[in-house]
Amino acid sequence: MDKKWGLWTLTMFVVGNMVGGGIFMLPANLAQVSGVLGSTLAWLLTGFGVLTIALVFGNLAIRKPELKAGPQSYAQSLFKSKKAGRIAGYSMAWGYWAANWAATASVIISFAGYLTTFFPIMQSTKIMVSIGSFQLETGKFLTFVVCTAMLWGIQWILAQNFNSGGKMNLVATVTKVLGFMMFIVITVFAFDDANFGNAKAFVDAKGNAVPLGGQINGAAISTLWAFVGIESAVMLSNRAKSQKDVKKATLLGLLISMLIYVGITLLTMGALSQAELRASQKPLVDALGQVLGANGQYILAALALISLFGSTVGWIIVSSEVPYQAAKAGLFPELFGKSNGKGSPVRSLTVTNIMTQIFLFSTVSGTISEAYDFAIVVATLAYLIPYLVSVIYQFKLVLTGETYTTLRTRITDGIMTAMALVYSVWVIITGTADLNTFFLGIGLFIVGLVLYPVLMRENMALKEVLN
Repeated sequence: MDKKWGLWTLTMFVVGNMVGGGIFMLPANLAQVSGVLGSTLAWLLTGFGVLTIALVFGNLAIRKPELKAGPQSYAQSLFKSKKAGRIAGYSMAWGYWAANWAATASVIISFAGYLTTFFPIMQSTKIMVSIGSFQLETGKFLTFVVCTAMLWGIQWILAQNFNSGGKMNLVATVTKVLGFMMFIVITVFAFDDANFGNAKAFVDAKGNAVPLGGQINGAAISTLWAFVGIESAVMLSNRAKSQKDVKKATLLGLLISMLIYVGITLLTMGALSQAELRASQKPLVDALGQVLGANGQYILAALALISLFGSTVGWIIVSSEVPYQAAKAGLFPELFGKSNGKGSPVRSLTVTNIMTQIFLFSTVSGTISEAYDFAIVVATLAYLIPYLVSVIYQFKLVLTGETYTTLRTRITDGIMTAMALVYSVWVIITGTADLNTFFLGIGLFIVGLVLYPVLMRENMALKEVLN
């Protein structure tokens, strides 16, 4: 029998998947769309909104312990019709899985970006091969090789011992949390409140003054991307020792991540001016450099590599678990539900990583930052749909009274769920301001629905025979 994961291992999956590559660029990204006060309020609103979603996930883990596959289970249980439930569960599994291809690729691409600190040749623009209008640069080729080797190296390790992923992620996440605490302590000495200026005022790149409300809306998607991964413990419920540990890990992981995010963002904004932040390609390195000089670059790069390695392991595990559990529930083709003699879902791992590999090809045609932005654009909105469906399912339990014994608890959970619903809808509406994000995110689900009859043909034929 596989060894189950306890509270701290699950918590480190949440923190490890949330605090990945995004934190290293967030202060600069936020400086493009908001001032200090706007960013702070966006963090607080997003933190509160994600807290309500975390409470929804935690509640469902305890109230519906038999539904251990996260949003796909909740979507399936929303409908009385088995056919409608299967399609809904499949679409959630597909959408979340597809978003994970891009998310995992973005973390691996970030890893390669920070590796250039120690191996500058990975930024070489020397042309290796020229075919027509396509020119392959040495740096892009090496970046692609590193990304590919990392993806399939982790695949090999997890195929030998899937539980080793929990240990690797635990060590990497504890290391990076300690590293970020060190960063926060050091940058306090570089803090200059003059950099905050008029904290409420903000002028965009075109010279237009942006009101506070506009700043908060502009920062909403960026701050939400930082919290993607809050569902990690829920997605790994089948491997948890206790469903109570799942809820505790979700909330504890959110608290730790929130403290890291707010501390690093505000201190970096205090160490660098708005102009410096906007121009910075490595804001945390530049902030640390105010105190440590050039050595700060290497310390931060090493911390980033450890952080990103742990995040990659975590995302690959969660990504492969989605179709594996979906297949076991009859929502995905049966081949995804097979495991090898060592208990590793190797088929799900392999197909998941092949799809992630496709996104890694973006490193060949563009810069690391362009490839990273492309991956994030595809992934961000796609995660909101499973979050929203989970909230709606919690609402259904509250309205019907299923699993509840007291009116007071129903009212309390109803208020919390209503706030989660308002937040989820608000961020989706905010996301429509960027039509690329909106259509690519929704497009992932549409593609999945189109492929449903093809992918599920064998499963549906088997059900007809059995019935």
